[in-house]
Amino acid sequence: MYDAAIIGGGVCGAAIAMYLSKYELKCCLFEKENDIAMGTTKANSGIVHAGYDPEPGTLMARLNVRGCEITAELCAQMGVPFRKVGSLVLAFDNKDIEHIGRLYERGIANGVRGMKLLNREDLLEREPNLNPEVKGALYAPSAGVVNPWRLCIAMAETAAENGVEFFLGSEVTNIEKTMGGFEITAGGKKYESAYVINAAGVYSDKIANMVGEYDFTVSPSKGQYYLLDKTQAGLVNSVVFQCPTERGKGVLVAPTADGNVIVGPNAESGSARDDCSTTRDGLNYVAAEAGRTTGKINYRENIRSFAGLRANTEHKDFIIGESPVCRRFINVAGIKSPGLTSAPAIGEYIADVLKDCGLFMSRKSGWRILEPKIRFAEMDDEQKAELCRRNPKYGNVICRCNTITEGEIIDALNSRIPPRTLDGIKRRAGTGMGRCQGGFCGPRVHEIICRHYGVPAESVLLDRNGSFIVCGKVGEQK
Repeated sequence: MYDAAIIGGGVCGAAIAMYLSKYELKCCLFEKENDIAMGTTKANSGIVHAGYDPEPGTLMARLNVRGCEITAELCAQMGVPFRKVGSLVLAFDNKDIEHIGRLYERGIANGVRGMKLLNREDLLEREPNLNPEVKGALYAPSAGVVNPWRLCIAMAETAAENGVEFFLGSEVTNIEKTMGGFEITAGGKKYESAYVINAAGVYSDKIANMVGEYDFTVSPSKGQYYLLDKTQAGLVNSVVFQCPTERGKGVLVAPTADGNVIVGPNAESGSARDDCSTTRDGLNYVAAEAGRTTGKINYRENIRSFAGLRANTEHKDFIIGESPVCRRFINVAGIKSPGLTSAPAIGEYIADVLKDCGLFMSRKSGWRILEPKIRFAEMDDEQKAELCRRNPKYGNVICRCNTITEGEIIDALNSRIPPRTLDGIKRRAGTGMGRCQGGFCGPRVHEIICRHYGVPAESVLLDRNGSFIVCGKVGEQK
C-alpha cells in the first residue's frame, strides 16, 4: 500500500516525486513510456518565465513567480544547465507599447522583480540584431533558459535516491475507488495507494475520467520549432518574445541553456495527443513570424526541427487540487506555459495540498539532493587529466560535437533511473545533440548500450517502443 501514487513522468510528476521524497512516505510514480521526460517535457522552449504574463491572483501567477525563484538554485545544486539571460517583449507600434505597459503592471502585481521598460535605443544597444523598426520592449532580468529534460531527470533521480519507486512502461488503464484509497491498474499489474496525483499531461483528463471527473478536457496544441547550431550563438542574448495573443506567447527567438538558438513555436489547436510531427507549412509560419523579430536568422544552420504539445484546457488557470467528485484524488492538469517554470513550485505546493487533504507527513532525516554528474567538457585540463588517470573511459570521446565521453555514457547507464535507448542517453549525457545529431556518435552509443546490458543490436531502441534502429545483419538469413 502506497501513501501516494503519481501518474506521469514529466517535469511536474518528477518535481512532485522529489518534494514528496522529503517526507516519511511510501510513494511511487507510473509512466507509460519506457523513460521519463518523454512528453511535453521533452519538446518545449526551455524558458524559465519571469511571471509577468499570468493574470494576478491566479495559481498560475503564484507558481510561475515562485518557480522562477527556485529553479536557478535547484539547477546549481543538481548540475543542470541554466542561464539567467532575461527576457524581452517587443513593441512595434503604439498598441504594443500599451500592451507591454499592461504586462509591466501585471508583473508588479505578481511580484516580479527588476523589470524595466526600454526605449528603442537602449533595446538595440542590448540586442543589436533585432528588427530596427522596434519601438521598445519590456525587460525582465529574472527570466532564463534551462535544459528541460535534464531538470526533469535530476529531480526524478533525486526522488528515486530518496525512496520513490518508478514504474516505467506502466500505462495506467484503470483506477478503482476502495475503502482505503485506490486500486490502480498499471502495466497489467494492480497497486494500492491512499492518494493518487494525476500529472498525466495531455492525458490528464483521461485519467480524471477514471474516477468520474469530467470537469475539464485537454485539447492539445502543437508547437513547431527550429533548433540552430551553436555557430549562431550571439544572435540574441535574451529570450525575445513578440507581444502575446490569446493563442499564447507567440514565436520567440532565444538562446538555449546548451548554447544553441531556438526559434518557435507556432500554435496548432486541435492536435492529436500523440502528434509531434513537423510540417513545411508550420515551419514556414514560424520562420515568417520570427522574421519580424530579426531578419538575421540563418536557417541554413538549422540542425533539427521538432514539435511538442501543450496540455490546453477550457480553463485559463492551472487545475491543481483535490477532485470535486473524488476525495484523495489530486489533479495537476492543464499545465501549459509556464508549466516548466512552475514545476518545482508545483511539487512544493502539492506537498501542502496533501497535508490539507489529511495525509500525515513528517520530514525525513537524511534526505539528500543528488550530486551533479561528471561533465567532461566543462572541466579544465588538469581536472580532465586526473579523471582520465582514475578511469581511462573518460578519455574516450564518443560524441565529438559536444565532447562527451564513454565514461559519462556509462554513468548514465548506471544512474538511478537507467535508460535503455539512444535518446535516453541523449537526455542524460547530451550525445546526439550536436551538429551531426548523432550521425557520428549514434552507432558508438548503440554499441555501448548492447555491451552494458548484454543484448543484441536489434533489440535497442532509438526512443519510444517500436523505434528499432537495426533489424539484422546484411545478408543474414531469416
